[in-house]
Amino acid sequence: MFKLMIVDDSMLIRKKIERECDQRQFNVVGTAEDGAAAISLFKKVSPDVVTMDLTMPHLDGIECIKGLVKLQPKVRILVISALNDKATGIKALEKGAMGFVTKPFSGQELQSALGEIIDDDV
Repeated sequence: MFKLMIVDDSMLIRKKIERECDQRQFNVVGTAEDGAAAISLFKKVSPDVVTMDLTMPHLDGIECIKGLVKLQPKVRILVISALNDKATGIKALEKGAMGFVTKPFSGQELQSALGEIIDDDV
């Protein structure tokens, strides 16, 4: 069972991710609405996997990814963002994200992307 933390400024998206992730594989250990809250929560709950929005107040997703990877280099981060320009996606991957899903997304797309980033451990 992987510990999952969800980071998104939209409560609707946080709830959708929580609902759509495979409950047999993922235990949601926390949610955060911005990057600053995510870093603080990350230190408390030590998740294995993080879903990360890129456009958020206080601390954006790219900076948050850098902070989380610094705290735990092996964390698996899946970016879930409405920004679908390649440059932003590449930047997120360069900073440590392992996958990218664009909003809106289906439950199947989410499960497939989460499955890919944990695949090496299953």
